[in-house]
Amino acid sequence: MTGPRHDRDDGWVSNPGTGNNRKRMTGKQRREQLLDVGRKLFAERGFEGTSIEEIANHAGVSKPVVYEHFGSKEGLYAVVVHREVERLLAMATATLGGPNTREKFEAAAVALLRYIEDNSDGFRILVRDSAAPGSGTFGSLLSDLATQVEYILGDFFRERGYDQKLAPMYSQMLVGMVAVTGQWWLDARKPKVEVVAAHLVNLAWNGLSQLDRSPSISAQAVIRASAPRD
Repeated sequence: MTGPRHDRDDGWVSNPGTGNNRKRMTGKQRREQLLDVGRKLFAERGFEGTSIEEIANHAGVSKPVVYEHFGSKEGLYAVVVHREVERLLAMATATLGGPNTREKFEAAAVALLRYIEDNSDGFRILVRDSAAPGSGTFGSLLSDLATQVEYILGDFFRERGYDQKLAPMYSQMLVGMVAVTGQWWLDARKPKVEVVAAHLVNLAWNGLSQLDRSPSISAQAVIRASAPRD
């Protein structure tokens, strides 16, 4: 058998193929290891489906070691979620800066889908509907993203003579569209990232560029929507 062995209680890591060469894992290293293990298990099984015992077993430590670092399963989960939120927000902030060009929106769409592709476990945790502490975290995250988009659309509307007061509503629409598409693509994984991003921007950008200043619903549509269904 090759590869490192993680002793259950003492924090040491040994490699059976190298004699007595043993290196103690630092507190920081152990914490990062537990976060990686927890992130993977939470993504696979959800908060309720994951136990401290399973996390400890996968990390090769005893349960008290996990409690020592995070206090509880809830504590570990909260740190995992916080890291994912910060990572996604940082990506969004970086790509949404600068002039309001189509290229900026294209870059943002590609960056989001690549985040999902490269951080599947983290994204699954954010969107998973469970009884975990911080339920609604994804909704809060989308709200934060919509706030950033709101400022961009405010400028966009002002430049084109649209009512800036509508920017908050339109930002929710755009972020919701992208988020739902991202959740779908997480499982579908096709077409390619760039293709999905191109179609997202096609719908969003061309839709924005052709906005009516005073849209309305036809009377026929209202009657049809109100008609009883068989």
